[in-house]
Amino acid sequence: MNKITSSNARLIFATALLSAILLLRAMATPAQTNYTGSNVNLVVSGTSTLHNWDMKSENGECKASFAFGGATITALSAMNFSTAAVALKSDHTTMDDNAYKALKTGKNPAISYVMTSAVVAPGPGGTYTVTCQGKLSIAGATRDQELVATIKPNADNTLAVTGTRVISMKDFNMQPPTFMMGAIKTGNDITLAFNLTLKRS
Repeated sequence: MNKITSSNARLIFATALLSAILLLRAMATPAQTNYTGSNVNLVVSGTSTLHNWDMKSENGECKASFAFGGATITALSAMNFSTAAVALKSDHTTMDDNAYKALKTGKNPAISYVMTSAVVAPGPGGTYTVTCQGKLSIAGATRDQELVATIKPNADNTLAVTGTRVISMKDFNMQPPTFMMGAIKTGNDITLAFNLTLKRS
């Protein structure tokens, strides 16, 4: 019968201890779940010297990765969103054309946001407030932007996400559009409002 030497015993103990540590780490690591959304509702709103205006898109795409502790969202580890700039439409073709010029869609066809970090906090009624830091790209310019969103888990395991952000067009080197030979001028600040449903991918 083979005898267990002290050196073998130490090796067995070290191996068992390492296995236990790796197992505990794996158990402590929150499960990552990937989500996608392909019907992202984006509304860009602004003002003018004549009336307020809206442009809407339903063609955006979003990918996100959440960490869960049981059924609780504990972290957002990755998120990116994009939509074609020309997918934004108003009720007036002339306004769309002028907006596309301001967005420089010929050289910069997409509006996108890439998250760099996020903090998740519990909100009222079973919701979560997610504060994201990231890079927003519009009209060829990329700026650091904070986005705050509300997430509501649904019974079918989807996540409803809503939020708004006010930005300055001039911060993105955009010239606010004008109409009727400059007689109608749009305001510099615009509001981005988003509403989407994320599904497990």
